[in-house]
Amino acid sequence: MAQYNIADAKARLSSLVRKALRGDEVVLARDHRPLVKLVPLPRKRKPRAPGSAKGQVWTAPDFGETPSEFDEYAK
Repeated sequence: MAQYNIADAKARLSSLVRKALRGDEVVLARDHRPLVKLVPLPRKRKPRAPGSAKGQVWTAPDFGETPSEFDEYAK
């Protein structure tokens, strides 16, 4: 756990935010007593829509066939 005094955190805010976004625990303190922890906000996800990938995924016509090189293994 990385702990930073508020005065030091003011000068290093950008780097502390980057650390928090990476998943590192960043704690801000006053007089060496922990006060707050920087944590990233959860990302909002769009609801999944059925059929949204239509036309983007395809299957090769010979998908279910065994390649001729593997005939001796398939016996």
